[in-house]
Amino acid sequence: MSWLAEVFADGFARRALVEAVLAGGFCGLVGVYVLLRRLPFLTVALAHATFPGAVLAELLGLNLLVGAGLFGVVVALAVVGLGARERVEETSAVGVVLAGAFALGVLLLSAQPGFSRDVSAFLVGSILTVQEGDLVATAVTGLLVLAVLAALHKELVFGAFDRNGLAALGYPVAVLDLALVLCIQLTLVTALPAVGAMLAVALVVAPAATARLWTDRLGLAMVLAPALGVASAVVGLTLSQHVRVAAGASIVLVAAGLFGASLLLAPLLRRVPVQRPPVAARSRPSGGGTVSDAGPAPESGAAAAAR
Repeated sequence: MSWLAEVFADGFARRALVEAVLAGGFCGLVGVYVLLRRLPFLTVALAHATFPGAVLAELLGLNLLVGAGLFGVVVALAVVGLGARERVEETSAVGVVLAGAFALGVLLLSAQPGFSRDVSAFLVGSILTVQEGDLVATAVTGLLVLAVLAALHKELVFGAFDRNGLAALGYPVAVLDLALVLCIQLTLVTALPAVGAMLAVALVVAPAATARLWTDRLGLAMVLAPALGVASAVVGLTLSQHVRVAAGASIVLVAAGLFGASLLLAPLLRRVPVQRPPVAARSRPSGGGTVSDAGPAPESGAAAAAR
């Protein structure tokens, strides 16, 4: 404990620790929705597409996070708009936007020699340089994303299992898609100071994928994923401070290590036999058959979401 106190004794280290906790928690929770909707590739595209926003912000003298966030909104609108067209496949739209946006950033960067170090730090993260304003921006953005996801949770989950049924019930599917994409984009922006644009997708996907290995329940996964995200960020940051290596890479490697370990251990633990009570204790006769003490069988996930 004294060693940890020494590691985070300085103000910049404590700010980095707070940023790591916020980014890891928000990314882990949003990652559950990303996996539920099968959107890892889209998340990669959105993470890369924030690069030209940072370059434009540098040219205009704006905050890099503000530039990345605003440009990310434009990219999100382009992806959803192209994906809604019948003649354009969704994955094709994502690929085109990804390549085009990143190429624009490279073009702008090559046209302006002598760019500042802020852009390179934006790509790989610079968590030790975060200021109080960055922490406030991360917290406010994360809380906004959580509020939107909480308000639309039922619709987003229902749409993940039965998109046509969601549309048949009269819900605006395109608007819900756009809301989720914007939430993913804003979450990636909150992770930029910690791990950078190139590694932010790992902090979103890896904790959620690890939680998925341990449980099939959505509610439990939404608790495990943020916890794993926070653990990855804190442990990675602590190791980077101790060994003097890049913090962003350390955080992502810890998250990947947790996923690898879970991939090996979770199936073994799931094979442990569970002691069940006798059949007579679990059911009682009722007329000509048996009725479970727990009551009637639960309705399907789609029916529950529809209600």
